[in-house]
Amino acid sequence: MLSALVNNTEKVHKLSRRIHKSAVKVIIGNQLEDSVTGSFASFIDGIRPEHLSDVVRHRSKRMILDNIGVGLVGSNTHVFKIVVKYCQKYCNGYMILCIIPYCRTCTSHPLEILPFVLSTAKKGLKLSPTLAAYANGVAVHSMDFDDTWHPATHPSGAVLPAILALSQMLSNDRRISGEDLLTAFNVGIEIQGRLMSFSSEAKNIPKKFHPPSVVGTMGSAAASAKLLALDKDQCTHALAIAASLAGAPMANAATLAKPLHIGNATRLGLEAAILAASGMEANSLILDDVPGCSGFSAFYGDYQPKALASPGKQYEFLLEKQDIAFKSFPAHLGMHWIADAAVSVRGRFEEQYGSFDPSAIQTIVLKIPVSKYINRPYPDSEHQARHSFQYNACTALLDGEVNIKSFHDDKMFRKEIHNLLSKVVVEHPQDNEANFDKMYGEVALLLKNGDVIIGKCDTFYGHWRKPLSRESLLKKFLSNAGDILQKDQIQAVIQMVENLESVTDSSQLPLLLQ
Repeated sequence: MLSALVNNTEKVHKLSRRIHKSAVKVIIGNQLEDSVTGSFASFIDGIRPEHLSDVVRHRSKRMILDNIGVGLVGSNTHVFKIVVKYCQKYCNGYMILCIIPYCRTCTSHPLEILPFVLSTAKKGLKLSPTLAAYANGVAVHSMDFDDTWHPATHPSGAVLPAILALSQMLSNDRRISGEDLLTAFNVGIEIQGRLMSFSSEAKNIPKKFHPPSVVGTMGSAAASAKLLALDKDQCTHALAIAASLAGAPMANAATLAKPLHIGNATRLGLEAAILAASGMEANSLILDDVPGCSGFSAFYGDYQPKALASPGKQYEFLLEKQDIAFKSFPAHLGMHWIADAAVSVRGRFEEQYGSFDPSAIQTIVLKIPVSKYINRPYPDSEHQARHSFQYNACTALLDGEVNIKSFHDDKMFRKEIHNLLSKVVVEHPQDNEANFDKMYGEVALLLKNGDVIIGKCDTFYGHWRKPLSRESLLKKFLSNAGDILQKDQIQAVIQMVENLESVTDSSQLPLLLQ
């Protein structure tokens, strides 16, 4: 008798909770429809391939190809090997019992065990979808060779590994076309750009949070939600869950840990979308500016969000207005200004004196913006060197260029480099802002004979104001992929990416990288 009463009471409670939940949805439905978060969820849910303009398609395919290339070359790095060893040893090699007993009554929505998918940056290695995204994301950012946008972030690496993993994960149930993949990729890029546009401080070189660890996680969640075909409510929760998984400090820039920021962004965004698909819920106003209770505004002190316009053919993606920057060598984007300026001043030295002679230099004056984490007089690791104005200027002066090998130990610790570094003086002109759309690099050589030679770079080749040609982008891809893939594989990848719209099964793209 008592048992029956308890069972009936539990049923009543369950029914009342359902009724309450439905009532709450009706009551606050209009409020959520008008919210910033609701508009973002509607955008993710409603965007279609036909909404992508030719310009957006062209630019995003270039981003995808470049990101694959830097991920492939990144698979040779020390940090990637550490992460792969971790994934293999502790995540695939051990079966650990969950200490929380499984509730046998919660079987109304069983979650299918995720299949293993290929890590595109490691031949033959199979990992779970989230770990494959993690490892590939680390590879992409392991050398700081991936693309950069404005406001400052690395947008592609936070999105592409997640959706490539999903394309394989979902392939048993349905094929993800190239159009689907391209649309999801652009959703992830657009969400990142819109969130950063709500903050003035986001436009400058960051000081607190590494941007891809914040907006990248949100972009990954949005792109993954799109591929998973989540409904509007689920998209809302995916974004809110992702916000709880976002953020990494700038203090870890120029360390082995920095590539983890991209790896975690793409992995945790994917996890947020999968959790939302499984019924996990979170704050439905996470992107709104709610006084007294910070949501996404916790990451930016001057956050002023606006509702996102409804998707349609008239919608203008940020990528259409703001192109991307591609790097010609693996280092922080700011290094490209100072390296170009140094190459320029070296050329003027040779024109005047016939050949470059470092011993003729009394002082090297660098005019750069104020940014502490890329002002490193004597870097003692490859990651510090990739974030050192001084090192990149001196390397460009000594060798006439900066390339992948410039960050190897035999290049970094040359006596000649140390001698040049000891002559560097840094100045911070007020007009040289720490902003990738406004900064410049200037190198002045004060010679022992009293002469002064100056080189300046306002816009380097590869910046969005001076974009790489198709030939230059392919040259970079061929160089990055050349030691990893066979020639026929490389050509097949190029052809597939450049013709994504005609691809019927995008899960074949990761398979080409094995």
